[in-house]
Amino acid sequence: MFAVTDAFSDTAIVLALAAVVAFIALRARQPLIVAFIAVGILVGPSALDLVEGAESTELLAEIGIAVLLFLVGLKLDISLVKSTGKVALYTGLGQVFFTSAIGFLLALVLGMSAQTAIYVAVALTFSSTIIIVKLLSDKRELDKLHGRIALGFLIVQDIVVVLVMLVLSSLGGDDDTTLALEVGKLILTGSGLLLGLSILMKWVLPRVMVLIASSQELLIVSAIAWAVAIAALSDWVNFSVEVGAFLAGFALASTPYRESIASSLSGLRDFLLLFFFIELGSQIDFSAIGSQVPAALVLSAFVLIGNPFIVLVIMGVMRYSSRVSFMAGLAVAQISEFSLILIALGRDLGHVDNDAVGLVTLVGLITIGLSTYMIIYSDWIFDRLGRFMMVFQRCDVEHVDDDDKQQLFDVIVFGYGRFGRHFVEHLARAGYKVLVVDWDPYGRVLLDDKELAKKVTLWYGDADDPEFPSTLPIVGVKWIVSTIARADVSLTLARSLRRWGARGTIAVTALSMSDYERLSAGVAEGSIDIILQPFDDAADDSMKIIMGQDPQN
Repeated sequence: MFAVTDAFSDTAIVLALAAVVAFIALRARQPLIVAFIAVGILVGPSALDLVEGAESTELLAEIGIAVLLFLVGLKLDISLVKSTGKVALYTGLGQVFFTSAIGFLLALVLGMSAQTAIYVAVALTFSSTIIIVKLLSDKRELDKLHGRIALGFLIVQDIVVVLVMLVLSSLGGDDDTTLALEVGKLILTGSGLLLGLSILMKWVLPRVMVLIASSQELLIVSAIAWAVAIAALSDWVNFSVEVGAFLAGFALASTPYRESIASSLSGLRDFLLLFFFIELGSQIDFSAIGSQVPAALVLSAFVLIGNPFIVLVIMGVMRYSSRVSFMAGLAVAQISEFSLILIALGRDLGHVDNDAVGLVTLVGLITIGLSTYMIIYSDWIFDRLGRFMMVFQRCDVEHVDDDDKQQLFDVIVFGYGRFGRHFVEHLARAGYKVLVVDWDPYGRVLLDDKELAKKVTLWYGDADDPEFPSTLPIVGVKWIVSTIARADVSLTLARSLRRWGARGTIAVTALSMSDYERLSAGVAEGSIDIILQPFDDAADDSMKIIMGQDPQN
């Protein structure tokens, strides 16, 4: 018989507390992330002191991070990387620069020394990739345009924080050549890592996966081993675990087994992430906070409002709509676990004192908690503030040539996401001339068949704008289809289309029964003709296929 260790008993207590607090949070309709961070505070050094220095909790948290970012990379289409890479790079670097500059000035105004102000300002620039990815995944928004852009600039942030930590670590040494050598080493090892993964993606992984996929259990174990191994390798060459795990998933994204792996690991991901949030909460030491509350409130307000504002402006300049910019900007409305590590490193190097550590810790607690609510209720917030954000939108709702406006289309499709893309492809194969309207100003038709792509025209436009349908060639169009997942947007769009003279059949999409009931109001008033239910329709079609193969029929 194995003896029950103290670590096992402590973990059992932590899990029991997490279950109880999570139950209470669900009954109170509060985010589980906030509940689990609260559990971390409860079991941390400020209260029960059950997990301080617990290597088992830290290990499970790191594996959870690796699995989460692995699954994100696994679902990433390379074509989407190409379409959002530019805005992700510019927005990520721009946000880091402006947040650091403004944060530095704020810190000076609050009475900090220049050296402490630099550390605090840099700490304010980094956002938590893990928390944002988890929230966007729960809201099913990771595949949407703002989700893809947010993920892109969060990865850029992760790379920047690696460089910042490298610079700070070198400042603790006596050798003047340390920094240059370390940066050169980082570039070489990073290039080697990417080159090695590229070779494996093209020539090795497709063949190996065929052999592994013969057993579902072997496939899952091998996927986890691959994710953790590449994450560990990335960490070993001075990149973050997040970057490595993300690249590990991306390396398998082109294989036919990605959906099977993703569905099998989702439960494990959620369980392991519990330890990450508990670990994050347990790092908050209230004894170091002291009199930092006023300064923390000022800096927290800057992070919660100023950071999204910076992203809103940058993406507005790049011609993205105010809605996309706002939704993506919420991803930087909190500081991350890297911020706590950064300020702790500064203390260890003797550059800042415990007051600075307490300040950043308190800002982290405030911003992580409040930004969670901001992301969960982002649609509600934008519905009330959206009209004030139009000033940051540096593009018209459409920008097409006059000759294009005179084209005649058989079908107009709003939304070019996963459902919309497949829907458009089927229409093109059936010989219809299709106009696609999407709010990605840099979007393009992504069809493998170039001849089919010639039948599809993509225009930029915002379905939320009630005046936008007046710019479309809607008169004479037989079908207008909205594949947009939000029922309120589709209902407003249908009413606007009718007001501007649309006489064709208007179909909208409902992903849930509540959406269906809401859209039924449009059917009753005559603005909507058909409500599409892709999940129900797919189930019905699947049953027809299955029953058609039944030898008894």
